[in-house]
Order: sequence, then C-alpha cells, then structure tokens
Amino acid sequence: MAIKTTKFDILEHLKTPAEQIAYLEAALDENDPDFLAVAIGDIARAKGIVKFSKETGLSRAAIYKGFRSGGNPTIGSISKATKALGMKLVLAPVKKPKRSSKAKAA
Repeated sequence: MAIKTTKFDILEHLKTPAEQIAYLEAALDENDPDFLAVAIGDIARAKGIVKFSKETGLSRAAIYKGFRSGGNPTIGSISKATKALGMKLVLAPVKKPKRSSKAKAA
C-alpha cells in the first residue's frame, strides 16, 4: 500500500508571531547566514510581501533579492526586517563543546 504524502509548505506554519520567532531562532541556531536570509524571506512571504515592504521600509525588490538563498542581505536590511517582526538581533557567547576527560589528559 502506497503512503499518501502532502507537500510541505513552510508558509502554512508561519502564521503567528510565535511561529515566526521560533523559525528565526532555529535559523539563528544553525549559524548559517544563508538560512537566516531564507527564513526572513519565508516570513515575508507568509505575511505578504507588500505588507512586509511597508512595515520594513524595504522595497519589494530588495526583499525578493536579499532574503533568498544567496541573497546576502545587509545588516541594515536584516535589522529592519527583525524590527518589523517585533524583534532585534542580540549577541550571545558561543557555547564551546565540552572536552572529554581523555582529551584533557592528552
């Protein structure tokens, strides 16, 4: 018997601010700037590009070009986007992996 699957669409899971925040936190945890740009772009599309453009002050073209894979948005664009989402970027220390007791003895 074949398994029935449905197409996954992230936009269906970004309807509330809580879902959007959780998605951005996950993107930040990956420590991948490209993923962060894509995540912001996904949220922009979930909210509606025109609405997001008005909220951020960024042009629709800047949103489409910057917040996609390989888009390389500026820190200013990222700041405007997160502010429009009611958030801000903060710095936190990187958690260093604990060394095993064998590595310490060497």
